[in-house]
Amino acid sequence: MDSNNHVAYSKEHIRFAVLSFFLAQGLCFSSWASRIPDIKEIFTVNDALYWGIVLFMIPVGKFVAIPLAGYLVSKLGSRIMVQISIMGYALSLFAIGTALNIYMLGVFLFCFGVFWNLCDISLNTQGIGIERLYGRTIMASFHGGWSLAACLGALIGFIMIVSDVTPFWHFTLIAALILLLTMVSRRYLQDDVFTTEVKEEAVEDKSEKWQYIKRPEMLLIKLGLVGLFALVVESAMFDWSGVYFESVLQVPKSLQIGFLVFMVMMTVGRFLANYAYRIWGKQRVLQLSGAFIFIGFFTSALLGSTVDSMALKVIVNSFGFMLVGLGISSMVPTIYSLVGAKSKTPVGIALTILSSISFIGSLVAPLLIGAISQAFNMEYAYMVVGLLGLCILLMTTFSKAFR
Repeated sequence: MDSNNHVAYSKEHIRFAVLSFFLAQGLCFSSWASRIPDIKEIFTVNDALYWGIVLFMIPVGKFVAIPLAGYLVSKLGSRIMVQISIMGYALSLFAIGTALNIYMLGVFLFCFGVFWNLCDISLNTQGIGIERLYGRTIMASFHGGWSLAACLGALIGFIMIVSDVTPFWHFTLIAALILLLTMVSRRYLQDDVFTTEVKEEAVEDKSEKWQYIKRPEMLLIKLGLVGLFALVVESAMFDWSGVYFESVLQVPKSLQIGFLVFMVMMTVGRFLANYAYRIWGKQRVLQLSGAFIFIGFFTSALLGSTVDSMALKVIVNSFGFMLVGLGISSMVPTIYSLVGAKSKTPVGIALTILSSISFIGSLVAPLLIGAISQAFNMEYAYMVVGLLGLCILLMTTFSKAFR
């Protein structure tokens, strides 16, 4: 990192500046997710599969950004890319609010996905640099900040919905706030440092790396499969939980709290994960996660719409969504932790393989849920996703990879 920056600014200023960008990303994401039912209603999309195809543009954008992100971060550095990506992310959110037709919405969602992944890569690169500056692990605090901001965004979204504020004005406010935050915090961002050792690692024998990718370790395939299931579950909640409360349960807007309670429990679960590891170990945590996901989805799908009382509908479904939030909260961090602890493949290559397999879940989920919802109904779609929780429970119980 640039030593001049270190002289000019304290470590605390630098850390809080980077944290502010994680907060901005979480706020931007949950602002979009909280208004999905309203966006769907604005464009009067009644066909679930058609809506799934529209949502599919986000993971397509994220997929396109995977090679682009690595190239741009290595060329321009994470300091510049953090600023470009977070501003692009905020402007994409604003653009979604201005979409005049479904085709414009699809283009803007694609851009949203591209900048989403650019944010992920550049922010985590910047975070790794700050860890080096501190000489200890602080990445968890950044991701915890993201979760808290996502909770705040969900709460703001709920308030905007109840107050009848249109997505345009909601997204304009959030985009302006993020751009202001970027202007204030950008000066504290740090230049990347690449030590001689890192450069030497980058030019290692490429044929050896290709061997790892061509014949991936079975451990990574199993962990990647669990990661794939986890990303389908996340997509089911991020993209469809609001729609479920509105379309299936048909509760009034003042009671559409499904996404909010899910995000709250997901955040709580992330902060409790390390404590849970110490008590039960990582295998038991994954088993409990799978069980919570299974029970949560089936509680909502089988019981949520059978009760007549509106209050009971909200309570039962909120409970189910809370279980799913708690279950999914520590899935991905635990899987990544197991890669570091158990894999014999070099970490960088192992994470690439794991991410590539897992990402298929993000691509499949919108189309899968949309198709099942259109052919049957959303309760069936949620039961299918709930079965993935059972698969996670069985895999983590009987496979040696998780012991």
